[in-house]
Amino acid sequence: MDLTRLEQILDRASSRRITVIGDLMLDEFVWGKVGRISPEAPVPVVEVTGESFYPGGAANVARNLREFVDCVSIIGLLGKDRSGEQLRELLSEQKIDTLNAVAEATFRTIVKTRIIARNQQVVRVDREKFVGPSAQQIEEVVAAVRKDIPETDAIIFEDYGKGFLSTALVLQIADAARSAGKIVAADPNPRNLVEWRGLTVIKPNLTEAFLAAGIPSRDTDTVPSQDADLKRVGETLLKKWETENVLITLGEHGMMLFQNKETPHYIPTKAREVFDVSGAGDTAIALFTLGLSCGATPSEAAEIANHASAVVVSKLGTATVTRDELIARFREEFERG
Repeated sequence: MDLTRLEQILDRASSRRITVIGDLMLDEFVWGKVGRISPEAPVPVVEVTGESFYPGGAANVARNLREFVDCVSIIGLLGKDRSGEQLRELLSEQKIDTLNAVAEATFRTIVKTRIIARNQQVVRVDREKFVGPSAQQIEEVVAAVRKDIPETDAIIFEDYGKGFLSTALVLQIADAARSAGKIVAADPNPRNLVEWRGLTVIKPNLTEAFLAAGIPSRDTDTVPSQDADLKRVGETLLKKWETENVLITLGEHGMMLFQNKETPHYIPTKAREVFDVSGAGDTAIALFTLGLSCGATPSEAAEIANHASAVVVSKLGTATVTRDELIARFREEFERG
């Protein structure tokens, strides 16, 4: 895809309206330096120099979209606690709509704390409670989404396996969106047994894909485009999920796109430096879905998602990619031949 085509696709992005539904989190980064080992235990002592907070989980998908799209809304479970208020404020600052997010007084907002020293993650601390919405809350969410479907271009389900997404919620929304001709995407989690069915695209990573297909995974040096087991996984998932596209992210090896009645399309990685893979999958599903909503073919959307992911892994922390960075990455690749 050349730069003219890329810009043509991205020029349509700002007018799109996309809803992200899934597990909301607050990402905390504690920055510091290590100068000594603790006398109490053989562990490094991190002298804290700063802290940063970002929307995480499904909220990071919305954050990635917001770099390109004017109207992004998020739906998930938020606690009425300090972290929940902080997450809501961060989303509000970025003009991400939280009107239909579910606020629950008894729920403790999920927080992931990463301690970073000398550009290396020392440890991650998760504060989480696996709680799903009540039947009434599901009914309210479904009703709110159905009401907005005529003005919505795409819906993304982002499943971190924390309990917000269920088959009851997903199928009702997906059926309504599909009937209205809307794009429906999902980033699944193998710990959460949601019945993904009839969507536009489902994007597992390599481990999740093998697990979902019921095929034993293994380490291999085989080039992805020549990997018979990977091809079998993709074909199995297309049938199992009754979906139009399966996009399998392969980490440092790029992505593989599977489509019905099409030859699998391998997109090699575009990353040249990898500092932090936090949120790379969020960027991939966000930009692939955005591409489709802007008229890109699945192969073009996958190429956009692959370049975008290469940008975010070169940054430290839960990062996003801007339009200028994405175009610059394509231009650099084009000039390299």
